[in-house]
Amino acid sequence: MSTNTEPARRTGGRSAVVLSAIKTAVEELVAERGSERVTIPMVAERAGVNPTSVYRRWGDASTMINDIATYRLDPGRPLPKGDDLRTLLTEWADEIIRHYSDPVHAAILRGGAASAGQSQSDCLRNRRAEAGMLVQQAAPVPGITVERVIDHIVAPIVYRVIFIPDSLDETLAPRLVAELFD
Repeated sequence: MSTNTEPARRTGGRSAVVLSAIKTAVEELVAERGSERVTIPMVAERAGVNPTSVYRRWGDASTMINDIATYRLDPGRPLPKGDDLRTLLTEWADEIIRHYSDPVHAAILRGGAASAGQSQSDCLRNRRAEAGMLVQQAAPVPGITVERVIDHIVAPIVYRVIFIPDSLDETLAPRLVAELFD
């Protein structure tokens, strides 16, 4: 007879399957219709879940899309390692560019940015945290701060994703990092 009184915890389980289905549904619908036309009932139908499951987690479509934009560039993924800040930032920026070169990821970022309103989006908050980790990890470089990394690397990438996606190419990351260090 077990004396453990704590409830058993499931790793993943049904809620993980439901969340994955919802995220996939959002990606598909944004790719098909654009983020401004995606509604929670549409997502629920596509995911095969009750709309209340979606409303309970996000409350509205804008919040849901913003969260999905953040989810796809997983904040738990490993960041580049090393002590040369220029190399770290180039690898990191290249990863962000490759991610948002996918039209679906770009559409979700556009939807997330539009829904962020006056508050800082989770996506920006996560990129700021990553930049901070990279700046701390590397050998110090005078004048290179997290704010400068955001202004000179992340902001131009996001601008291009939203307004001129054809300008995302393999030369962008090294060029932005070189400009930061000038």
